[in-house]
Amino acid sequence: MCCLIPTIKNNMKTHIQPDLALIGGGYWGKNLARNFHALGSLHTLCDVNEATLAAFQEGYEGVAKSSSIENILRDPCIRKVAIATPAAYHFQIAKNALLAGKDLYVEKPLCLNVDEANELVQLAASNGRILMVGHLLQYHPCIVKLQELVASGELGRLYYITSNRLNLGKIRREENALWSFAPHDISVILSLVSGQIPNKVQCTGESWLNEGVTDTTLTAMRFEGGVRAHVYVSWLNPFKEQKLTVVGSSGMAVFDDTLAWPDKLKLHKQYITWTDGRVPNASANKGESVEVDQSEPLKNECSHFLKCCDDRSMPKTDGAEGVRVLRVLQMAQLSLELDGETVRPESSAHKRASNYFSHPTACIDPEAKIGSGTKIWHFSHVCDGAVIGENCNLGQNVVVSGGVILGRNVKVQNNVSIYTGTTIEDDVFLGPSCVLTNVTNPRSEINRRSLYEKTVIRTGATIGANATIVCGVTLGRYSFIAAGAVVTKDVPDYALMVGIPAVQKGWMSRHGHPLNPNQAGDMFCPESGFRYQLNGTGQLRCLDLDEDLPMPATQAVGTVSYDTIKQRSSAINGPTALFV
Repeated sequence: MCCLIPTIKNNMKTHIQPDLALIGGGYWGKNLARNFHALGSLHTLCDVNEATLAAFQEGYEGVAKSSSIENILRDPCIRKVAIATPAAYHFQIAKNALLAGKDLYVEKPLCLNVDEANELVQLAASNGRILMVGHLLQYHPCIVKLQELVASGELGRLYYITSNRLNLGKIRREENALWSFAPHDISVILSLVSGQIPNKVQCTGESWLNEGVTDTTLTAMRFEGGVRAHVYVSWLNPFKEQKLTVVGSSGMAVFDDTLAWPDKLKLHKQYITWTDGRVPNASANKGESVEVDQSEPLKNECSHFLKCCDDRSMPKTDGAEGVRVLRVLQMAQLSLELDGETVRPESSAHKRASNYFSHPTACIDPEAKIGSGTKIWHFSHVCDGAVIGENCNLGQNVVVSGGVILGRNVKVQNNVSIYTGTTIEDDVFLGPSCVLTNVTNPRSEINRRSLYEKTVIRTGATIGANATIVCGVTLGRYSFIAAGAVVTKDVPDYALMVGIPAVQKGWMSRHGHPLNPNQAGDMFCPESGFRYQLNGTGQLRCLDLDEDLPMPATQAVGTVSYDTIKQRSSAINGPTALFV
């Protein structure tokens, strides 16, 4: 049943019906929760982490708490959804929310792929839903004023724009500094050049703290008409700097968000004088502080979303604006991976999304589709018609045949051949020299190429070294196939399969540890502490994690040694053994 929360406005008590669910209450989500609740719209807080939900007590007494996204999307009282999860989760949650008929706010970036972003935009339009991206700087009163100065011609013809976003921390592992810091600045820069996409992008950077996660990037953009822009971001800087400088023929404006009001925005006029009308001379001045409304940007942003939902108007940072920012980010990421090479919007490399790595000895057929961030190593062959998702890793001497589909973050170790008829979902691990087949009864003299059988390996499954998967079966989510096992039939979710032919020897947690039930029937993962339980149909389910979503970033990095976990598991459950 929908609840009514009393609020005070203009000294008059009114009732506002909360109808917004916030998914993700962590680092940034707690700020969104504070603002949406203050605006009287927060109906439910959703997070898979119970400790995070428990932190919302004082001041949130009337707000429902939930760990199930599915229940939120089914609730007719919830008409709006705000997403503040890590970016890797944005697309699937956003898509499900739009399909459920919810208006949608997504924290930046909209998602991690332009094609997926376009799908969200089209889905919102076809379902008549509001789609807004949380590009916060666009709602900062100083940026709003700066946009007005540029639009009115106060600065004259634009020359160049520079933005520095520097700090010591927050250091991330799930995304690099470009994707973590630069979306806000790119969004503002595009707004100042009337939404143009740069015709050239160059980006350089380096990773020092975590391999493959760039700590510092410098992005250079050139726009039609000669306007240039530079964005420098880093979480390895001894001091905090958030400064945007816009230089035009008639003046310069500097937005420095580290300064106190009213000095955050300053205008420098007549910074150049001319001798004989030909020789420019710098005319240094301290600049004039520009008076602006001293409102909180995040409150402005949240209010704007609610207003757009109420009057069905287009948000300032709508889905199309989010796609433009993603296009620039993908161009910059591709340039970064090409060590600063120039990338153009319509370059064939960018159109193919070929910002992946392949070793010079690897063979990539021209009609293969390969997602960004994927790495393909020595002597591997990806055939025409194969589809490989983002951030996969194919080891040495791997063959992926035409018609094969690999999801995201699939790890394929050395000497594995994946034949036509195989579909592999996200986060699957294929151990060294494991064998996948596609014909049950092969004969050299009998051609069965039109009769290849289907094999499906579902999300998160692990196949051990030298194991064999006889075709025509489905391996369940997070199932675990022991080294050398021979699988001849379907495998349940989370099942541990051992032997020839493989038989189930127990259950494995999503983190890859044996599970044993206690007297209450609960099973606990010794690494994550997540609880598992068999349901009424004998299927194992995780009680503390939405199985349809990727692993939370805080749980996706191992911090405890395997020997320590074995000792911990033995103390809780008695002796156990892994077979892979």
